[in-house]
Amino acid sequence: MAKMAASMVEGGEDAFRKIFKFYKRRNPPPDFSDVIDFSKRVPSDQVVPAALDPGGVSDVEAARFGLQPVRDWRAFGLQGYPGFMFISNPFLPGSQPSWVRQCLKIYPRKPNVCNLDMHMSPSDTQDIWDKSVHGLSCPPSGKTQPKTLLERLRWVTLGYHYNWDTKTYSANHHTPFPADLHSLSSRIASACGFPGFNAEAGILNYYRSDSSLGIHVDESELDHSRPLLSFSFGKSAIFLLGGTRRQDPPTAMYMHSGDVMVMSGQSRLLYHAVPRIVAAPQGSPASQTDGCGPTSPLLEDGSAVEPLSEQDRDACSRYTHSSRVNVTVRQVLGPGQSFPETPSSHQRTDAERRHDRPAEGERGKRSRRRSSCDSVDTAET
Repeated sequence: MAKMAASMVEGGEDAFRKIFKFYKRRNPPPDFSDVIDFSKRVPSDQVVPAALDPGGVSDVEAARFGLQPVRDWRAFGLQGYPGFMFISNPFLPGSQPSWVRQCLKIYPRKPNVCNLDMHMSPSDTQDIWDKSVHGLSCPPSGKTQPKTLLERLRWVTLGYHYNWDTKTYSANHHTPFPADLHSLSSRIASACGFPGFNAEAGILNYYRSDSSLGIHVDESELDHSRPLLSFSFGKSAIFLLGGTRRQDPPTAMYMHSGDVMVMSGQSRLLYHAVPRIVAAPQGSPASQTDGCGPTSPLLEDGSAVEPLSEQDRDACSRYTHSSRVNVTVRQVLGPGQSFPETPSSHQRTDAERRHDRPAEGERGKRSRRRSSCDSVDTAET
């Protein structure tokens, strides 16, 4: 990666932007040989083992949320990125479909907020899943069909709802954070050395095959001492992790279905982006894993991971076959902290706003002219 960055970027240029465009381009397709694949069991000079706390989560508690025993997790760090941790799919076989179903069926429900709310009435966006599941379950007919609401979904916010225009959270825009996602996040944080993590805000990004997420830093939370957790389900993605300046060339890595990233310490405020959605490389262990295969038959009473109906499983499988869901979970306030009486409302330019949300790709840009409901700000970098 360092060699490629050096060959592409000259002094004073925006190194991150150059490499983002390199991986985003379609013709000619980029060379992915420098992209780190944590699913392969091959250590390198750059990839190092990361220490976990097996005592932070009992095996029984881990299983309740569809996780393997912590001692079996494969966790890594990266040289030069203190505080960054990558956990290669810690989920038990068959447990991902339940979390995918939550992301597609439960979390978009009101009172949570989604991009469709900007153009549609609350009654029209109340049951996105119910209005979409038939279209997702039907086999392709060969004819062009209108997009379902779920296929037009680009983002959902949970807990303290992120304001995309002011780039802030506020006390008066809050709904209950999902208890199951809170418990999953707190247990993963505990295993990573952050006991007491309080999941207060979440952003779900929904990526189609031609989507991307622009270069940005997650800095709106008032407490940066707590980690940011990121969960990936469905199609794989190229993730770029940079430095504190856009002039710092980023490191490229795959995020496969089930992978979890933890950004903390010095890595909490680094530039990052997703230039491309991809299929898992052939020969990679992740290419043989179906993020929405059969639900595990070993689920116990009291488990947060529930079996899926045949209809739900088919719809989730069809969605994740061509799309990706990313869930980021944050603690907004530290102990004793509260929001200022007048939240900051500094205005940002359109160009600045475009980096926070997933872009819909070229086809989406064209269809945006036809239907404003499909519109998601594109990430021009």
